[in-house]
Amino acid sequence: MRLFVGLDLPQPVKAGLLAVMGGVAGARWQTAAQLHLTLRFIGEVDRHQAQDIAAALGRVNVRPFTAELGDPGLFEHRGRIDTLWVGVRPAPQLAALAKAVNAALAGVGVPAEGRAFVPHITLARGRGMIGAGDWPQGPVPALSWTVAGFALFESRMGKDGSDYTVLARWP
Repeated sequence: MRLFVGLDLPQPVKAGLLAVMGGVAGARWQTAAQLHLTLRFIGEVDRHQAQDIAAALGRVNVRPFTAELGDPGLFEHRGRIDTLWVGVRPAPQLAALAKAVNAALAGVGVPAEGRAFVPHITLARGRGMIGAGDWPQGPVPALSWTVAGFALFESRMGKDGSDYTVLARWP
């Protein structure tokens, strides 16, 4: 099983993000069902470890807070843009949630993440994107929502990218 912990997004936020997608040749844009914010990528585990992970995550306490879409950004790999994303604020509350998730995962033997946590929602991927430096053509919508929980997702590769299934949710 390939797992990650994340935030599912409400439909109005997904609709706002879908509206800013486009205008970049070679980009593989996410579908509404693929839009989420990853708090922690776990990777491949067996079913027994997945059960331990779910039990540990069930002990994480989340205080609800309001999140909002931030500025657009991009990630590069070897000097080429390969990911387009939109940031999410407030970073301190999201970072605290990610830290609590990481602590729970460490307690069941999941190794620490090597990269810094950058709260964002991936909108497109691609190695040969043309025009990505000029994206987006308009402003990112000013949308907010209440973060009142998180989920454990399973990721499976499909013909149109990854398919995500929620295995468990916690308030």
